[in-house]
Amino acid sequence: MPEQLLPIIVIVAGIAAVAVIVIGVINVRSERNLVEERLGRYEQGFQSFLEIDEAELQKEEQQQRKALDAIDKAISSRAFAKKWKLQLARADLKLTVAEYAALHVVSIIGFFAGGYFVLFRGDLIMSIVAGFVGLFFPRIYVSRATSQRLLRFEQQLPDTLGLWVNALRSGFSVMQAMEAISRDAPEPTSTEFKRVVQEVQLGIDVEDALEHLLARVESEDLDLVVTAVNIQREVGGNLAEILDVISHTIRERVKLKGEIRVLTSQGRITGWLISLLPIIVALFLSVIQPGFMNPMFENRMCGWPMLGIGLALIGLGMAAIQKIVNIEI
Repeated sequence: MPEQLLPIIVIVAGIAAVAVIVIGVINVRSERNLVEERLGRYEQGFQSFLEIDEAELQKEEQQQRKALDAIDKAISSRAFAKKWKLQLARADLKLTVAEYAALHVVSIIGFFAGGYFVLFRGDLIMSIVAGFVGLFFPRIYVSRATSQRLLRFEQQLPDTLGLWVNALRSGFSVMQAMEAISRDAPEPTSTEFKRVVQEVQLGIDVEDALEHLLARVESEDLDLVVTAVNIQREVGGNLAEILDVISHTIRERVKLKGEIRVLTSQGRITGWLISLLPIIVALFLSVIQPGFMNPMFENRMCGWPMLGIGLALIGLGMAAIQKIVNIEI
């Protein structure tokens, strides 16, 4: 690519980044349904829906919808938008789909600029590779946040069930017990159960609210709890005793998972180290000697196949190691 075109490309990319950021900031949640709107008001601290000035709300909504209503509808109608929305909910990130998409663009431009001006000092090919890495950075962050949040929830679940059992034995109803959990349990358990209580108060059936909880927290242990609660609501029985037995089972499973995680930590670290070592070495060589890796990218007959085979082998090796250390309980 001619060097004369590079400033033009950078300027156009910068303008596009600014435009997308503005889009994300003023993005309207036009596809949110009434339940989500009301839940949002709960989270923002609204005490009563009667206290909200309807005229002011309509004015704000009209101002938000002017710029990007068509773009929001186009994004929300896509299959990937629904998947992104679920991922953001599981990670508990207060972002819309459009803001998440804007974050991808900003990440690409940021990684490209950092590679071009800081790391590789004018090496266009390696800067493009850095921009490609930036495309996946928001997804890696969301995936990491989701896994950490799920791990905390599962570790808190036995104590949560213990609190639930004690509340039921004290004479609380199922909803009163969940409300007590939302007040006394730590994060993220309190937030999730608070969301369930709010949904039920807004008229959603308890089974549907629990299904929404299970969709946000993809846990086999929680699935067992939700199934037990739904069955008890249909056929009756002592829910406190059922949850007490489930709590003991989950506590043992969490303990066993922790022991397995410790025993397999060396294998996981080895897998990451072996997989990332070639990439780190290539980046190191490109930093200390700009242009050293360029022949690999410029030679389509030999360099590209070698890069493709190398990345494929790295991916297969990482997948194999993760499969070995991932022990199902």
